[in-house]
Amino acid sequence: MRDYTANKLFDLTGKIALVTGGSRGLGREMVRAFAQAGADVMIASRKLAQCEELAEEIRETYGRRAFPYACHVGDWNQVEALVEAAYQHFGRLDILVNNAGLSPLYPSLNDVDEALFDKVFSVNLKGPFRAMAMVGKRMADGDGGSIINVSSTASFNPNPTTAPYGAAKGALNHMTTTFAMEYGPKVRVNCIVPGPFDTDISVGWFHSEAFAERAERNIALKRGGQPDEIVGAALYFASDASSFTTGTTLRVDGGSFGY
Repeated sequence: MRDYTANKLFDLTGKIALVTGGSRGLGREMVRAFAQAGADVMIASRKLAQCEELAEEIRETYGRRAFPYACHVGDWNQVEALVEAAYQHFGRLDILVNNAGLSPLYPSLNDVDEALFDKVFSVNLKGPFRAMAMVGKRMADGDGGSIINVSSTASFNPNPTTAPYGAAKGALNHMTTTFAMEYGPKVRVNCIVPGPFDTDISVGWFHSEAFAERAERNIALKRGGQPDEIVGAALYFASDASSFTTGTTLRVDGGSFGY
């Protein structure tokens, strides 16, 4: 009989995980959770110093291997180098999390220039596409694995203030199912769709009176999320707990309706 106790169902002992955007915010909490569950981790972001700091914490706190790596996921060549470095260092990957994202502000849609548009799509869509293609193929040719994309409720809620970002994340939702079909049955590909979370990139508006009023009106739980509240969904998709789940999106948004 299968062991349904939580420590077995969500166990990642011996697994290798790569998390992009892993040095801060939601990515950092996923890295910590994976390491605590028994996985070795590769932490990727643009700023190597932040990756190294978290890697040291992982080694000291959880006794797991941690590999910090600087990468701009909007650059196709850097994504390829990232994947190659992961396989050279660890020999394989069991879990890939495409968490890095970018949503710059702009005055109006008419003010969105080509450079901003391309940057948003490169980070939120092109990079994850290349990473999924490379890692998914190797997982499918080997012992399988789990790929987790991190989208946004902006992909479901059109808004002029987040149009390029929401469109890119909507495409990421679509690609989640596409890659699940391509690399199944040995590879599961799923997508977490976070709502507003209290991270360093949201510090400018998360604690504002305006956000509190919108949360009261449009979020069932009447608040935004804390970074550690993403962990349950990440562990579910990364572990055998989701062994019959692929090609799906899971909203972790406090019940955001029209936010």
